[in-house]
Formats: sequence, structure tokens, C-alpha cells
Amino acid sequence: MHIEETQLINFILDSGLVSRTDIEAAKTEAKKSGVSIGNYLVQHGKLTDDELRRIQAYVLGVPFVDLKGQKLNFEILSLIPEPIARTHNIIAYKKSDTMLEVAMLDAEDLSAIDFIKKKTRLKIQPRLTDTESMKSALVQYQKSLKAEFGDLIQKEVGSIKTVEEQLEEGGASGEDLRKLAEDLPVVRVVDTLLKHAIIQNASDIHIEPMESEVLVRYRIDGMLHDAMVLPKNAGSSITARIKVLSNLKLDEKRLPQDGRFKIEMNTEKVSFRVSILPTYYGEKTVMRLLRESVSGFTLEFLGFHGIGLEQIHAATKQATGMILTTGPTGSGKTTTLYTVLDILNTPDVNISTIEDPIEYQMKRINQTQVKPEIGFTFSSGLRTLVRQDPDIIMVGEIRDTETASLAVNASLTGHLVLSTLHTNSAAGAIPRFIDMKVEPFLLVSTLNVIIGQRLIRQLTSEKEAYKLTSAEIAQLGKTVDLTRVLKFLKEEKIVKSNVDWDAIPFYKPKASAEAEDGFKGRVGIHEVLKVTAPIRELIMQGKTSRELEEQAKKEGMTTMIEDGIFKAAQGLTTIEEVLRVVSE
Repeated sequence: MHIEETQLINFILDSGLVSRTDIEAAKTEAKKSGVSIGNYLVQHGKLTDDELRRIQAYVLGVPFVDLKGQKLNFEILSLIPEPIARTHNIIAYKKSDTMLEVAMLDAEDLSAIDFIKKKTRLKIQPRLTDTESMKSALVQYQKSLKAEFGDLIQKEVGSIKTVEEQLEEGGASGEDLRKLAEDLPVVRVVDTLLKHAIIQNASDIHIEPMESEVLVRYRIDGMLHDAMVLPKNAGSSITARIKVLSNLKLDEKRLPQDGRFKIEMNTEKVSFRVSILPTYYGEKTVMRLLRESVSGFTLEFLGFHGIGLEQIHAATKQATGMILTTGPTGSGKTTTLYTVLDILNTPDVNISTIEDPIEYQMKRINQTQVKPEIGFTFSSGLRTLVRQDPDIIMVGEIRDTETASLAVNASLTGHLVLSTLHTNSAAGAIPRFIDMKVEPFLLVSTLNVIIGQRLIRQLTSEKEAYKLTSAEIAQLGKTVDLTRVLKFLKEEKIVKSNVDWDAIPFYKPKASAEAEDGFKGRVGIHEVLKVTAPIRELIMQGKTSRELEEQAKKEGMTTMIEDGIFKAAQGLTTIEEVLRVVSE
């Protein structure tokens, strides 16, 4: 099922998705790079993967299927083992007595088709689908995973208990603990915990010892969910296994320990940042999941739009100054910075970073991990980076006076500096800097834009529409300036110019096969404060963050809560979710 390049080009032109000028330029560059023209257009953002697949399906005469939100028959789904489905992106979704229809991302993956044909002894009919459909179908394998996980725990915990009792009888030495941690039942239980978290797209795993049991919880889309309750005796064995993976001291149970390890699952590399803390009932373990090689995000994908998006793009074109992201832990600050770095990452600049930890690995960027235990801190690392002839510097976080002073001086001496700061709002970054003894006249000379942000849960495609009543509009108007939000919605043509709030649909979550609570994934809500001449004047006068924010609003800034209501009016989330996140 090979597609001729000429045929593909003609169909792309007919689709109107790419201009003839871009096609001609792509032909030359694709030939130089030794890649197909379709792949070249995707790599350079002219087409999405899914648009290319739809065109390929049309050229090949292969039907295109949309599986988003569809509840698949588990018996048919499980005809293809989960590891094969995930590795080859192939799903069985329809079956007759002699035929099996499979949805694929690559209809030319003949080895996968041949394997399934031999396994099922059915005639295979391939269909092309898109990435979201594939994700929606793959997540349905989880339904059996909970049952499989429960069986595994029940079966293996007996073995763990026997080992623990033996240790208690003889007294547990460090070597005994290591043997316990490498015992096969413990390894299986921990591997299953990690695998389940990756499939569920969790950001954190909490293993919490209680009086009579051990509670395992996953943070998914910012919310903690109970995943499993384990018998009390399994806790120390699981902690020991995690300590072995993280290269931590097994016999140290009185002091906190931090470590890190990495696993590979279905060709995806995931790092786990481990924190172990002694508590009253034993050691509590929290693991942060960091997916490596995350790239390809755009500012638009993260939720930026309108004037704020334009101001960030304008700031990236500056050779000097500072771009700051602010917000609490887990608000997506680092992802925003990496996305800006991706925009800046061109062959003609040298980019260096100093981070704790290195969350994503990026090509052509010199990334350095701080090591405070040997005296290599943000401030000492930043001093060295400046001597590495960088054009752009990213400082993972400005935590103290020395780092703040060095970052400001670096931006004054011909570097573009990107960093994060823990404040509640974009305007709050100014008093925070002044609190860290940075002079106001230095701030007005260096700050370009400050981004404040939070993450809100997104609704799935299955959602329930409703309209606000007059009373609800009045109540919401006490919290947010609805006149401003409606103005932004009209300016960006989200709603028609003649509508009012009573005609705009909002949405409530609805349970579906895709997500039990009606939410899946998160998107950012932002405020982008551009440091203009009037704001510089207010900083020099020592004005409060509220006064700075009011001036920024006069200049067109959308606040975080306004951006949240804007996205609720787009149908991305609920009003309740916005108020929950912004009021935290």
C-alpha cells in the first residue's frame, strides 16, 4: 500500500491545507533531508499527523474510522494483546465470523497485520484512525488492569508476608532488606504500580502507610484518586524496592531521602523523582512521573491566545531581558518554559539551562542539573553558565536573593533569561523580586513579560450543555468582570458580536467510557503581563501588585479567572472547575 510522492502532493494541494509555495519549498528540503514530503510537512508544522493520515487514507482508498468516545467490546479489543496494541498502535474494534476490522495509525505496518492474522486466523481489514481515537481505545485496556492488579496483589502479598515474618524473627540487616527488595513478588507488585500509573497518565504516585493498611493514590489531571489499598505488611517491602531502584540507603528510616530512577515502557522513557519521608506509621513515598523527550507543544496547545500570545512571541524575539512564568507547584510553569525554549531553539543560538531536576530532555540544548549536596547550586551554576557564551539561559527556579541578582545581571549583559517564580499572580512577581533585594531600577530594565498560570481539567467530548440563568449571571458577575470577558470572546470571534451571556452555552461533565468523571487532560489558564512604560513607572514608584494588575488590565491583559471563564465559554471546561482552581 505504497503512496507515490506525486500522488500525495496532488491530494495535499487539493485539500487546501498547504499552499503551493510551501509544497515547492518542502520538496527541495525533504529531498536534502532524505525524508518523505509528508513527514517533512508534519515536522515543520504545515500539517498535523492526523491530517496527513486522513489524506493517506483517501489516497489509498482505506476507510478512516473515528473511535473517540466509543465503548469497544472488550472481547474483540483483547484479541490483540495490550503490549502489541500499544507498540504498533493497532486496535481490534469490529469482528465477523471470518473477518476482523482493525484501526491503525500506520496502515503500512504489515508485520503487525501479519501477526494478528496468524494469531486470530481471521482475514484482517485495516482502517486508518487518528491519535485521539487510538488513545481513547487504548485506555479501555485499563478496565481489566484494575482486576488484574487486584489479583496480583492478593496472590503476591502472601509471599511478601512470609519473607517479612522471617526477617522479623532474625532481625533485618541492610543485606536482608536488599534481598527483600529484590524478591520476585515485591518486584512484580512495584512494576504493576508503576505500569498502572503510566497508563493512567498520572503525574504522581503516593504510597501512604496507615495504622492498619497502605494506601496507594495517583494524581491524575491534578486530582488525587485512590488506586489501591494494600495490607500493612507490604508497605516496608515496597518502600525497600523503590529505595533500591533509586539507589537510596535501605537501612535509613529516620531521615527523609530523595532519589530518582528511570524505566522504559512501550518505547516511552519515564523518569520517577522519588521523595521518602518518615511518618508516624512508617515511611511515606511520593514519586513524580516525568516523561522524557516531551516536545512538539505549541503555546496555542497550552492554552495561550489573543494579545497574551502575541506578547510572548514578541518577547521571544528580544535578544535580552527576562521572560518569567509564575504560579504554585504543579501549575505547568516548566512546560511553558520548555515550549518557549522550543520556539527559541534554532541553529544560530547557544541555549544553556540550570535545572533541579531536568524534567524534559531537549536536543541541541545544554542542560545542567544542580547538586546542592556538593555545593553546586543555582547561583554557582548560573555564574558558570554566563562564561559558556550563551545567548539564552534558562534558570529552573529563582529561589533566593543571590540567584535573583545573578539572573537580572545576566539579562542586563546581553542574554535572554527564562525562569520561574513561586507567586500567586503575574503582578506578584514584582514585590517578590523586591523582597529578594533586587532594585526596582534593575527590574524595569530587564523584565519583558511575566506569565501567571494554573492548570484546569478539560471536559471530554461527552458533555452536557446548559445556559446560565439571570441569577447565575449576576452571581458570577460578583467574582469576575463579565463585560471584559464577553469583549475578549467577541474580539477573538468565539461568539457572535450581537450575543449576550444568556445565549452562550456552558457545559457540565458527563460520565463516559473515556472518563468516569467527565474530565480528561488539562489545559492552562493564563495572564500575560507585558512590562510597558506605564508599568515601569508604577514599579519605580513602589506601587502594589494590585495597582500593577489594574494598569495591565487597562492595557488589555486578561486575568487568570477571566481566561478561565473564556475557556468555559469555549466549552473546554466548567465554571466550577475554574473557580476551584483560581480560588485555591
